[in-house]
Amino acid sequence: MLKIRPVSDLRNKYPEIESIVRDGDPVYLTKNGYGSMVLLSMESYAALTGDIDMLLDEADYAAAADDKRHTHDDVFSRLRKRL
Repeated sequence: MLKIRPVSDLRNKYPEIESIVRDGDPVYLTKNGYGSMVLLSMESYAALTGDIDMLLDEADYAAAADDKRHTHDDVFSRLRKRL
């Protein structure tokens, strides 16, 4: 069942919200009746994103260490050849 709470509960009922999130359930926060954000535990977020952050960091380091750049056309023409 979805846990939908007003964003004010984050301030006024933090321990209750934290308990829900730590149990593995996301909490959907609303502001003025509209969806505003979703709270997840660190574990749930890590499971959701997997290694994406680490892989993006590795790509950034590799790009910084190499001056070679590829144009849009080069990249997609090579992809089309592979497919």
